[in-house]
Amino acid sequence: MNLRQLRYFCAIVEAGSAAAAATRLHVAPTALSMQLGQLEGDLGGELFDRSRRPMELTALGHYFHPRAKMLLADTKRLHDEARAVAAGNSGVLAVGYTRSTIFSILPNAIRTFRASHPNVKVEILSLLSEHQHVELQTGRIQVGVSRYLGPVEPVEGLTFTRLLDDPFVVALPATHPLAKRKSLRAAELDPAGLITYPKDPQSRFAEYTIALLRSSGGRSPVAYEATDIHTALGMVASHLGFCLVGSSVSRGSRRDLAFVPLPDLKDTAAVFAVTKAGETSKVVNGFIQSLLRTSGSATASR
Repeated sequence: MNLRQLRYFCAIVEAGSAAAAATRLHVAPTALSMQLGQLEGDLGGELFDRSRRPMELTALGHYFHPRAKMLLADTKRLHDEARAVAAGNSGVLAVGYTRSTIFSILPNAIRTFRASHPNVKVEILSLLSEHQHVELQTGRIQVGVSRYLGPVEPVEGLTFTRLLDDPFVVALPATHPLAKRKSLRAAELDPAGLITYPKDPQSRFAEYTIALLRSSGGRSPVAYEATDIHTALGMVASHLGFCLVGSSVSRGSRRDLAFVPLPDLKDTAAVFAVTKAGETSKVVNGFIQSLLRTSGSATASR
């Protein structure tokens, strides 16, 4: 049994006769009859009662016809969907993101991407930058949006596309005495406690943050270790200390926090899009272009 035989059978039913179906399909009546005979031989029974004029469906034919139509419809749908995926117009895109990018970078890119790829479903999964590599290599995600402070070591089989360099700002309670300042020096934060994040054995982000603060003259003690940036910002809003975040994070709409630049910090965080090396998916590459456009960067490294 093959799809051509199913199409010919359904065409006979819809046209009312083999001759009319052959005309519609632009095939010779003998070719259509041969395909129908092979289908009936494969099924082990006749689909039409040929003793009647016009011929009618047998019990087997009545059973087979709606299921054959459904299979043909499913086949056409699969064909159309596969062509859309191949063209980059449809499909599912899984994106892993570090939580600091959810404030502006990731949502802006998704909005831009959806405007040009409305039929692609975007799934997002919160993952630390250090955890994204394995998920990319296993295929759980197709794009990782990662943030790094300090050197970024190359990973075999992955491509790192630099999206932006994100200077640090300090997050303070909105009512803090320093919250109205246009800028601050690291040493001015010493009376308050530093809240680091993320608390994860695979991440060195907190360690680099402390080193950056110390190299800039700040000596504030570590007051708390938060599991993620959202927890850290909540603790800051509760007047438990301060934390350092990228300036892109400050574009959020929280009214209980103030974000003040720290121009004397000697390094910035870098945000990357990470994909498998040699990625050819039009959907993936379309999303990378959306990230680049919304980040205003076009620097790639391997």
